[in-house]
Amino acid sequence: MNYGVLMLSKVIEQNDPNALLRFNITAEDLPTEGERKALRYITDYSEKHGGQAPTAEMVANEVPDFQPDFNIEANYDYLAEKLRKQAALREFVDIAEKELPERFSQAQDNPEELFSWLTEKVESLKIRTNVRSSVGTDIKKDIDKFKAEYENRKAGESFRIWRSKFDFINRAMGGYVSSNVYVIYGKPGRGKSAIALEEAINCAMQGANVLIWSMEMGWYEVLVRLYVSISASIGVTKANLDGVDIEAGFNSRDVRQGKLSDEFEAGFMEFLDKMNELIPGNIIVRAVDDEDFGSRKLRDLKADILETKADVVLIDPFYYLDYEKNTSKTAGGDAAETSKKLRRLAGQTKTTVFALTQADEEDEKAGEDGSRELKLPQRKDVKKTKALLEDAALLIAVDTNAEEGRGLIGLNKGRDGGEGQRAEIVYLPQFGVIKQLGGAEGSADQFDF
Repeated sequence: MNYGVLMLSKVIEQNDPNALLRFNITAEDLPTEGERKALRYITDYSEKHGGQAPTAEMVANEVPDFQPDFNIEANYDYLAEKLRKQAALREFVDIAEKELPERFSQAQDNPEELFSWLTEKVESLKIRTNVRSSVGTDIKKDIDKFKAEYENRKAGESFRIWRSKFDFINRAMGGYVSSNVYVIYGKPGRGKSAIALEEAINCAMQGANVLIWSMEMGWYEVLVRLYVSISASIGVTKANLDGVDIEAGFNSRDVRQGKLSDEFEAGFMEFLDKMNELIPGNIIVRAVDDEDFGSRKLRDLKADILETKADVVLIDPFYYLDYEKNTSKTAGGDAAETSKKLRRLAGQTKTTVFALTQADEEDEKAGEDGSRELKLPQRKDVKKTKALLEDAALLIAVDTNAEEGRGLIGLNKGRDGGEGQRAEIVYLPQFGVIKQLGGAEGSADQFDF
């Protein structure tokens, strides 16, 4: 059955050309040139005559190779759904006949690229079959829908709020809300990755499944940082800062080089064996040295989110993603399009996304004692990815000095307020100690897991 003919005939019979707009019917959905000519004629006529449709006689006169079929009992929703599905199947056949053979012959040494391309095409076709039955949410008609969402939120099933490790962020923002993108930025080597990992761990401690896309560090380096930080949270040893003993974790340099002392190595192995008990959630790391991590497009990220059932996603750094195509042909358009689609992906998957980027370099200033002055980057200092300014729910600026064991974290843009707030932190990443000054202290006996 030709649903294109039936759809156009119903439009003519009911004098309802706006139905073509409501159901987004285009020439690409129609199989024959006669139907496409009829669609163009109906649309042009409607625009010139106040939204009216031409009569059947007028269409027959203007488009003789279109044969209408009236007295259709099916409604628009049914016809549009069938029409879009037929169009998607035709396009799939066209792809299989014209594009797939060449792609297949080119993919003998790189089948992943073929599968990735094919997945993208199939996803696009699936989206094409969608037919919207209404526009938006009606404040009067959709009260039951609102009540159901309220109950879901009440039960914590619709969205989640993950508390930050840093109390001032919780006070200012209430925590991190799912379906949003949060941007952490700072100059190179100033601790933005370390701060982000602290937030990732803190979310996992609250039961979140965390997915880390680490596109600069290898998997072992990331896990060293994670394990050392987690060990610091239970205080397996002590670190000294300005004459004060602070509960700390294993020495990351010794773990990284495999040079823990016998005593600490035994304690570290026991600590690793207790990981299931220490973390209610989970953390999965995709790292730069993973052999199967060649493609870093947003569709790959979405696949990983679905596979891991991630609640929280960390992208380090954003500008190492494989950018989306710049259809606008404007400077920086690739990054802007990727940022926009990342924001959309967060909403679609209901994940909380942390995206890291760099701040512009500037001249350093030293204090009177010769130490480097800590200074948080501003909004204007976001480098390479200015579009993140608009798409982020919150900009988190970072500056640290590991040699002096101190740092600053500040909020430069908050969709829900909080801009301008900042806090000092203790920053001893070698021992996993990164915490807000004045925060609650944990305690544990050495190696008492």
